[in-house]
Amino acid sequence: MRILAAMSGGVDSAVAAARAVEAGHDVTGVHLALSRAGGTLRTGSRGCCTIEDAMDARRASDKLGIPFYVWDFSERFRDDVIDDFISEYQAGRTPNPCMRCNEKIKFAALLERAIELGFDAVCTGHYATLVDGEGGLELHRASDNAKDQSYVLGVLTAEQLAHTYFPLGTTPSKALVRAEAAERGLSVAQKPDSHDICFIPDGDTRGWLAEKVGAEQGEILDRSGAVVGSHDGAHAFTVGQRRGLKLGVPADDGKPRFVLEVRPVSNTVVVGPKEALAIGEISGERYSWAGAAPTSSEFDCHVQIRAHSEPVPARATVSSAGVDVVPEVPLDGVAPGQTAVLYVGTRVLGQFTIDKTVSAVPVDA
Repeated sequence: MRILAAMSGGVDSAVAAARAVEAGHDVTGVHLALSRAGGTLRTGSRGCCTIEDAMDARRASDKLGIPFYVWDFSERFRDDVIDDFISEYQAGRTPNPCMRCNEKIKFAALLERAIELGFDAVCTGHYATLVDGEGGLELHRASDNAKDQSYVLGVLTAEQLAHTYFPLGTTPSKALVRAEAAERGLSVAQKPDSHDICFIPDGDTRGWLAEKVGAEQGEILDRSGAVVGSHDGAHAFTVGQRRGLKLGVPADDGKPRFVLEVRPVSNTVVVGPKEALAIGEISGERYSWAGAAPTSSEFDCHVQIRAHSEPVPARATVSSAGVDVVPEVPLDGVAPGQTAVLYVGTRVLGQFTIDKTVSAVPVDA
């Protein structure tokens, strides 16, 4: 196949490209420039898509003897990922920019251009596997559960899966990938993995958002509606947060309180006991299937709400209004805007953006 290898400058994408070459494919490397801040460099494990990363990707491509290009996707990234991130926080939701990047950039914009240029598939260093199932191609978990990235790939559609290539999915561990990179003479063999949000490399999400959306004082309420404190901007709070609340009125039982809800319209934050973070039902209007759609409108599955959280047995219902999921045991600290990925065994069935949550603990409990 003609393969376009998306090379981030890290060890995973470099080894993935190397394996594609070794498998006999016609491989071209490409690095996506997602920021106009061209002088940006990495700081340890923070940040990605920088000048330093581009140079690492070029060196890996040279070592593999494949053509290499840098494509400027910064405008698309700003519109589809950064602006979406800001607007979701303004709406009181907790977005996942990595999911949006996979959905809108790596497997939409990049794949579209790759197909236009005659490539058969895009190769990435994600840890996930593709399996030929009865209903067509299926997305499954990686062999290494510790590195499994199928959750962040849950946004992919059947058409996109047909043009993807994940050479690392069956690798037993990340240590083996690093060892292979060293054996191949790739300079990124011991390069730290990227963490945090790539466009906020210093990790100060609250400060970054304050600059983008401004800060307006508002009230912090308990579940009964009583004012228990104030804040300098609702956007700075996320569901499940405990630190930094600075409440002026202690709880009746003396126990810590957590953020239960962010209400952007009234610029208020609702807090309550940890038990109230337990969610007994989630639902969302925006959903997609990673391959063949389920054959029934109601089915048993497992639901996962974070990249590395434990999947929970659940019952899902699909209707014209969207997807509704009731877990067997309450989910902890779920926020609107998060992505719920549905699994059947190791297979990723699909995903939806959480619009509504229902607490498992009544308000008067």
